[in-house]
Amino acid sequence: MDDPLPVIVYPPDEQGGRRVRVDGEILGRALGPADVLEFLRRAGRDPDEVAPYGEGLIDWRGGGPATWHTP
Repeated sequence: MDDPLPVIVYPPDEQGGRRVRVDGEILGRALGPADVLEFLRRAGRDPDEVAPYGEGLIDWRGGGPATWHTP
């Protein structure tokens, strides 16, 4: 894949879920990092090539991949 699709994971909501947007489209609400990887797979990304804890592909807003509840 030439350029990675922009991925935004929004801050946790009241129930701890986080909206996931890929290439401008909300794909759903993730309840953990595995859900984020599944959304990326559905968007055509290879989950084995995505590092959710690294920098670059995913813009984690309101906390990183370990944040799944309201602070």
